Amino acid sequence: MNIKPTDEAVLIGLDWGTSSLRAYLFNANGTVLDSRQSSQGIMHLRRTAIEGGFDEAFEAICGDWLDVADIPVVAAGMVGSAQGWLEAPYVPAPVDCAPLTRALETLKTARGTTVFIVPGIIQNGPMPNVMRGEETQIFGAFAAYPELKEARRTLIGLPGTHAKWAFTFDGELQRFLTFMTGEVFAVLRDYTILGRTMHPSSNNLDAAFLRGVDTAIRHSHLGVLATMFSVRTLGLTGEIGPEQQSDYLSGLLIGHELCGLSHLLVEEESTLNDWTVGLIGDERLCRRYQLALSQMGYADVRILQKTTEYGLFQIAWDAGLLAAPSAQD
Repeated sequence: MNIKPTDEAVLIGLDWGTSSLRAYLFNANGTVLDSRQSSQGIMHLRRTAIEGGFDEAFEAICGDWLDVADIPVVAAGMVGSAQGWLEAPYVPAPVDCAPLTRALETLKTARGTTVFIVPGIIQNGPMPNVMRGEETQIFGAFAAYPELKEARRTLIGLPGTHAKWAFTFDGELQRFLTFMTGEVFAVLRDYTILGRTMHPSSNNLDAAFLRGVDTAIRHSHLGVLATMFSVRTLGLTGEIGPEQQSDYLSGLLIGHELCGLSHLLVEEESTLNDWTVGLIGDERLCRRYQLALSQMGYADVRILQKTTEYGLFQIAWDAGLLAAPSAQD
């Protein structure tokens, strides 16, 4: 890769999760000069007796960048877990970005490059909760959208396999919830009787999805275990077709997730309308959550873009790894 003098690279950022690896090359302004993606998540590496394949995957995705510029590397996600390249112990919530930067763990790669690994966050209590990687996206959202911090009370949702909802006050992450919505959906679809009558559809069927959301809202007091069998019975009675059942199930599970979130807020004498709400993640999935939230009466929900990139760069800047002032475009 040819780097222009005006675009001199100063940082590599890695978003290294369970199933994938993304790499970003930054200049001093925080602009992404180049980005790459690999399927070499930590659970997909070719294991070796020495270092578990991490160094090999690292060289494959950004070795040529380092041939041009010897620069620091910041890595977030499951790469810092107990199964990762080097464990970065959790930082307890409540927390803002500063404690993360003070707790960075470092390692040397085979070529001698220093990699700074971002720790996850733990919420202690009767039901402990943890996150790795999402913290970088959350603080990246504040860097990318300063108005979120100005809003004081911000609720950030991160839909996915294990959906997170983070409650932040003045830019500080105070607590968070985890819903295993995505994983439960996949298990029910692929390994239970509910999936036997489903036919795949190439399109999102919003009417079936919203019917699932409505079912969850109307019967939230019964819980998800008492409502999920309706996927099968509505199919048996011909009320929803085989192509609609997957979308109905998705709406049912997401609806129960959002009802649980809403009930918690009511217990604390607030509603979603009292919060500035943002979503981070796959755009199609975030739009589904937008649709479900709108159905529940919460229309002002933003999808936040490029939060991982902003977060990696901000953490590097706060940690003093960059010599030039930061001013992202």
